[in-house]
This record gives sequence, structure tokens and C-alpha cells, in this order.
Amino acid sequence: MSRQQLSDLYFMEARSKVIDIAAFLDRMDRGTGAEDFRVISLRESMKILQSDRPDRAAEVLRSLSDTTTKPIPSATTKAACGAWLGPQKKAAAKQPARAAKK
Repeated sequence: MSRQQLSDLYFMEARSKVIDIAAFLDRMDRGTGAEDFRVISLRESMKILQSDRPDRAAEVLRSLSDTTTKPIPSATTKAACGAWLGPQKKAAAKQPARAAKK
């Protein structure tokens, strides 16, 4: 399928999703308190989207996933939360909240 055909089929859906993410991040920037690790993970995953990699979808999924193989002793929640609070994200989550933009 040509790039033109792909754009004709999927552009409006992708455009809508980008606008939704932008609105979500605007709300987060206006919020108070420390930034949640899930939002940190989302912001980090957006860097992958700007790359030329042919496997961006898989790489974004990996960046949001728990890649450990050793089971934890017991569950800390009843459901998945959509992102993994890995060691790097734990440190980032302790940083002060992003300043609200005016």
C-alpha cells in the first residue's frame, strides 16, 4: 500500500490520538503534586515516536512494560496500571513536579 493510501486511511485516527495525548499532558501540566510514574513513562515513550526506528510500536510497548522475569512475592494491586515503575522511573518519580506552564 502506498504512503498516500495509508495516509488516506489512517491519518485522521492518528491525528485524533495525538490531540488526545496533548490534551492529557496539558491537564497534567496544570495539575499539582508529584508527577506520576505512568506519565513519566508516557513522556519517555514519546521520544521513541520521534525516532526513525522501524519497530517504534514494539519499542513503545517495551518501554511501558515490566521486563523482569522473576515473580514478585505478592501482588500490590488488583489490576495492571499500564506502565512499569522500574528503577529509573522510581528515581524520576521522586523529582519535584513539573512546573505548571502559564
